[in-house]
Amino acid sequence: MVLAFTLAGQKMKSPVFIAGPTAVGKSAVALALAEQIGGEIISVDSMQVYRGLDIGTAKPSASERARVPHHLVDICNLHEAFDAAQFIRHAQNAIAEIQAHGRTPIFCGGTGLYFKAFLEGLGEAPPADEKLRAELETIPFESLLHELRERDPVAYEKIDRQNPRRVIRAVEVIRLTGKRFSEQRAEWKSPAQITNHESRIFCLTRPAADLHARINLRVDEMFARGLVAETRELLKHGLAENKFALQAIGYRQVVEHLAGEHDLAEAIELVKIKTRQFAKRQMTWFRRHGNCEWLELTSHDSLENIVEKLNHHSLA
Repeated sequence: MVLAFTLAGQKMKSPVFIAGPTAVGKSAVALALAEQIGGEIISVDSMQVYRGLDIGTAKPSASERARVPHHLVDICNLHEAFDAAQFIRHAQNAIAEIQAHGRTPIFCGGTGLYFKAFLEGLGEAPPADEKLRAELETIPFESLLHELRERDPVAYEKIDRQNPRRVIRAVEVIRLTGKRFSEQRAEWKSPAQITNHESRIFCLTRPAADLHARINLRVDEMFARGLVAETRELLKHGLAENKFALQAIGYRQVVEHLAGEHDLAEAIELVKIKTRQFAKRQMTWFRRHGNCEWLELTSHDSLENIVEKLNHHSLA
């Protein structure tokens, strides 16, 4: 990837890709970078696309969006489905719009699958089948895991088995095609075949203790800002009917709290635990699939220092 910093004299600004685990500081870095180089941010977050999922997704605030335009935020209602194919289409449109204004697209987020799909294509997997998917959603999750393990052991070992949406999609593809899901994922283009964008991604990371402290602070702030009230309101507008959105960490635990499964303190602690586990899975995913250049941050780094690091590595 030839980054925008080296293309200041050219008409088309090449995209910058910033990824990493939740709470690592991606959004703040992208915002500071965008202001420095004249960029606009394309959110790579599977939950920030939904209107109303604000506090629990750490969605950019109105003031942040006023400072720098953000794309692929608040583009879906709760009753709508959103997937990688739609992400690609919206992202391509956003890039064209941003570059037409002579500005730099800055991809920022933690949904690794969306990065990979955009950079390498979707391969030959079939589109979603609404009837089959509705049927699969009625099957006990353990039964779906068993079917996946029997029909595609490779996918079973690699997939996030705590993510029902991913498991349902894998079984759906297997049933629709009669082929292993892992084989079809392998048919995605390799980085060498990419013509529009190279697949170099800058992944931010922090020492575990620092990242965990940031996660704990973020969760406390989310509850202080009204995550419970936000979730209660979202339930009135169809959150429970969107099984994908309901899986979002924070909202699911609050829904369980509202149903009497946990008291508030238990719910808060559970969100912290689930978020730390999610961050670990994100790190594992990007190490396996992301073709990343890792930039380790510390608690002593200022935003200016981090952007300087990004500039330094982009020119290396």
